[in-house]
This record gives sequence, C-alpha cells and structure tokens, in this order.
Amino acid sequence: MSGHSKWATIKRQKGAADQKRGQTFTKLSIAITLAVRLGGGGEAEQNFRLRLAIEKARLANMPKDNIERAIEKGMGRGAGGEEMQEVVYEGFGPSGIGAIVVEAVTDNRQRTTGEVKNIFDKAGGTFGQPGCVSYQFENKGVITIEKGSMSFDDILLLAADAGADDGEEVGEEVFIYTKPEALNKIREALATKVLVKEAELVRKPTVTQQVTDTQTFDKITALIDKLEMYDDVQKVYTNIVLSDDLASKYE
Repeated sequence: MSGHSKWATIKRQKGAADQKRGQTFTKLSIAITLAVRLGGGGEAEQNFRLRLAIEKARLANMPKDNIERAIEKGMGRGAGGEEMQEVVYEGFGPSGIGAIVVEAVTDNRQRTTGEVKNIFDKAGGTFGQPGCVSYQFENKGVITIEKGSMSFDDILLLAADAGADDGEEVGEEVFIYTKPEALNKIREALATKVLVKEAELVRKPTVTQQVTDTQTFDKITALIDKLEMYDDVQKVYTNIVLSDDLASKYE
C-alpha cells in the first residue's frame, strides 16, 4: 500500500477530485440511506455502517436536516421508496495502466452499468469483467490521524497496541490500517490519545503498478475524476503508485 495513500493525497491537493457541493451531498445521502437499509436500522449506536456514513457527512458540512431525511428514507418513511442496490465494476486505466474498482449504488443497474462503461471508454480505459482486478485488492479499515506534535513511530506504536495491522505516513497525516471488523474498536481506542480525522472501510491494493510520468498520471486521474463525478458512484479505487520523482512534482 505504501505510496497509494500518497497518490490519493496528491490527487486531492491537485484539485482533481473537487465536486459540486450538491452532488457531494447527494452521494452522502445515498450512503446514509443504504447504510440504514443494509446495516441494521436508523440508530447509529447500533449500526456501525450508518455511524461511518454520518461522520463522513458531517465532515463535509452536510446539514443536519439532510442527514435526518436520508435516515428517514432508509427506514421507508421518506419520499422516494425506490429499491437501491450496491454494484461493483472493474476495469483498467488508459493503455491498460492501473487496476480500477468502482463501487456504486443504483436503483437501475442497467443504466448505471451503461454509464460507467461509457466513462471508461471515453477516457481511454477498459471496462472489465467481474473479478478481473478485484483480486488485487483487500477489504480494510483505514483511520486517518493528524500527527500534530506526535511522531509517526509513536502513533504507529499506539495503533499496534490497539490491534492495528500497519500504517503509513503521508505529510501531516497518518493512515492506520485495520481488519474491517476491528475498525470501530481501534478507532475508539486511538481517539482517546490522538486526533482521529476520519475512519472508513476501503479496498487496499495488494498488487501495485508504478506510474513514472505526468502524462500517464493525468490520464488516469481524468478517468477517475469522471467516474467520481457520476452520481451513482460512491468510491473509486486504483492500485497505482507514483514514483518518487513524479510524486515530488506535486509536493
């Protein structure tokens, strides 16, 4: 995973993942509604998936009323009772560089599949068959910590004592990786000692592909941007890592 979070941080700093506020709230609302339906109800204390979705919404400054409406919709009490389902798409970046996994939520699988395939095609990527790249990723929990006055080694030691698997330092942030089922326990343990900025479930690449030139990075970034801008898409993962020379150009 080393280098992958650095790529994600650079991409964020570069402004490539910027989205309109309304579209971001739409995605967050869908995530909350689905968490209620699939995660065990509308009480965040008993529904860890919902708790993560709400925390992410609050970090984006999503209004409380929007959050409550999304919860109500998930419980079948709001407007629009369409059936939603999670879907996963896989493919490759331009010129076959970079494995890409797309997580989406839709009430019309045929429509979403067509749109995602079209985005891959227009950006020079390749829309793949189920299983073509997902084996290169593993499900993990990730906790983002602001270093503050603490060193990476000190934070990593605290995380290890709490049961975390490993960690990575990127600038002023530390990413701590956990088993999915241990995410909440470890997050709560660390929150009493360090500044936890975010916790979420992710797909962590186990096989990576290095990018060494700006042109290739920009093409892959453009494809991922287009995927992320599509309302039905919740998260996009890639296994690319940047060479040290290329990463230094964006620091």
